[in-house]
Amino acid sequence: MPSHLDTAALARIRSLELRAKVIVEGLWKGMHRSPYHGFSVEFSEYRAYVQGDDPRSIDWKVLARSDRTFIKKFEDETNLRCQLVVDHSRSMQFGSGPMTKAAYAATLAATMALFLMQQGDAVGVTTFGQTLQEHIPARNRPGHLRRLMLELEKPAPAGATSLDLSVKQLADLVRKRGLICLVSDLLAPVDKLEKQLGWLGAMGHDVVLFHVMDRAEIDFTFEKSAHFRDAETGTERFIDPATARDTYLNRLTVHRDFIRRACERQAIEYHWTPTDTPLESVLFDFLSARARKKGGPRR
Repeated sequence: MPSHLDTAALARIRSLELRAKVIVEGLWKGMHRSPYHGFSVEFSEYRAYVQGDDPRSIDWKVLARSDRTFIKKFEDETNLRCQLVVDHSRSMQFGSGPMTKAAYAATLAATMALFLMQQGDAVGVTTFGQTLQEHIPARNRPGHLRRLMLELEKPAPAGATSLDLSVKQLADLVRKRGLICLVSDLLAPVDKLEKQLGWLGAMGHDVVLFHVMDRAEIDFTFEKSAHFRDAETGTERFIDPATARDTYLNRLTVHRDFIRRACERQAIEYHWTPTDTPLESVLFDFLSARARKKGGPRR
């Protein structure tokens, strides 16, 4: 496993791109020490160098980062097309720790964009709330990564979440088959979401869902009675946490279980991602899952 980077320390790095670079560097170091070091995923299509291979095919950048020698199986300009779809609704602005959910989601997306583009893959970013807000198609060219970072750094505007409408709009925009990574707290009715995510799968996309929530939301750690305001609708209610905790936690469990089962039915890769989870661990687990899906890590 990669070594954990302190979330509070990461939050103090104001530049999103620099934050992503620190995480990716920690990931490379951790992969080198782990049993999975050298595994190949479809992003890179690497295999280990063996005696007799043409040294000209060695990827020297990977060698410099990981101190291990790999050869790319092919050198297409874009091995994979990945669209990072990030929730920008008002509820994502909540945070009880060093990072809000919005900051955590943006950092996760930025880290994935940096890692994938370093491997030669095409990456795009889409943000959504009540509808799709911004859409940058997947590319890999000079200056594109910076454009993605600038988009992810934008503050999330106020507004509710309309997942079903946003996913339908996304399906109309992303026609070429590829990987779609959805990053959201999913604090919205999900009865229509399964059908919409199924559409993306039916179009040939590989769909991955990162379910981001704050620890205070997960454990309902509030102690004092107070007015709680719905971030999406603005509705306020006076709540005694001691009285409401069991009901809230039961409903949250039902909500999460529904999402998880829906992902299983639609063959969608699901990642439960509380904001206190080290980001390099999230990316490592994601890459490990992709490697297993491709037939297991290559030692």
